Amino acid sequence: MTMFEPGEDLHCKLQQLQSRYTWDIRKEDLELGDLSKQLQHDIDLQLGQRGALAHSYRFQSYVRYLQGKPEEALSLLIESEEKTKECYGEESERRLIVTYGDLAWLKYHTKDYTQSQTYCQRVTDSFSDLHPEVYGEKGWTYLKFSKSYYTKAKECFSKAMELQPDNWEWNSGYAITLYRTEVVQSIYQSFESPATKQLRRALEKNADDGVLSSLLALKLVHYKKHIEARGLVEKALEVGQDNTQVMRYIGKYFRLQNQLDESISLLKSMLRKKSQSSFIHHQLALCYERKKNNLVSKRPQPHWTRLCIEHLEKAVAIKRGFHPARALLALQYAQEFKIMRSVYLSGFFLSFMRLCFFTGKLKSIAEQRLKDNSRGVAFAYGILGAVARAEGNRSCAVSYFERALEEDADNDEYLSALCELRLELSPQKEDQDHPEATCETVPTRTATR
Repeated sequence: MTMFEPGEDLHCKLQQLQSRYTWDIRKEDLELGDLSKQLQHDIDLQLGQRGALAHSYRFQSYVRYLQGKPEEALSLLIESEEKTKECYGEESERRLIVTYGDLAWLKYHTKDYTQSQTYCQRVTDSFSDLHPEVYGEKGWTYLKFSKSYYTKAKECFSKAMELQPDNWEWNSGYAITLYRTEVVQSIYQSFESPATKQLRRALEKNADDGVLSSLLALKLVHYKKHIEARGLVEKALEVGQDNTQVMRYIGKYFRLQNQLDESISLLKSMLRKKSQSSFIHHQLALCYERKKNNLVSKRPQPHWTRLCIEHLEKAVAIKRGFHPARALLALQYAQEFKIMRSVYLSGFFLSFMRLCFFTGKLKSIAEQRLKDNSRGVAFAYGILGAVARAEGNRSCAVSYFERALEEDADNDEYLSALCELRLELSPQKEDQDHPEATCETVPTRTATR
């Protein structure tokens, strides 16, 4: 039992610390279950560049605290401290500023006030200024925890680069954040976007980063730089063949190039290594949907629809908040129902029927949300975009996803869908894209914000 009793002085000191407990991270913005699974996946496979494993332990510690598991949170923080010292040696102290801040707060919440005071004093005595390591830690936290914080992540990495312009880690974080937030304005541009330029700069600092190579390859497709993009993909395959994050981006690249068999083979190999990946299941579903659409003028093959459904079901089972996958799954159910009306309906299918997740009802629910000016406007536009895309009206889908991004500019699913649609549409092809389908006026809300 501690002899130290807390007072206003300790709490005031704690509030001045750089820590996830003082940063404006709202529990309601986080999908704790999904985030915990993702972090555990990264820990199990030891994914990432130098120091990434220690990051994952720290992030998971805070998630465990929010889940009401302080003892596990403490164990993870201690593990993170050890991994940081192993990785950075004598340079580890500044890397541990935020970790010690987290420990001070965690000890305070578990009523170990003496240890809380010790960690607090350790930070305040040694570090008075904000260091690039603190900005970097804050940036990675925002980037990992929620799309709601992508803009703040960008600001943090930018400040870290002001202090250390040539640091590979801050350049990488800034490049990844720009990639996730940047909206491509047209299918082909004559000049490279800020994200593309930053990806190049980051690769100059760390040429063996498979994630950066695969992301730059995806960007270069927009500029018809296919030879360079292919070279980057080959490099990423060489250095990141055991990294599921790298492989899923390369799988997406193959899908955008309509190399569906290559994409499916690659993604399946990743599932054999780690099946609990909603992103990989979603990417496989999109591949099977593309195979089905490629055969639209031939005899229907429900086989592709069923495979698409199978992987979408797994994606939403792993990640409950995966709304784009849920919407696409509903549309696949509707299409399957049209093809096989006499087939016995599974309980999962019936539940979707009861929720009215068929195309017409989806559209009416989304349009009603816009008329009522209710919350979830971006999601409503996203649903309308998914419906239009499933119906083959890609031009209309582009309009809907553009409106969705006006409401939620940092949404990676809408960004990805819009980029893919623009790649699928060429100036020569766009006017021929399902001429029988017409795009009604994009609905707007009845009131302004």
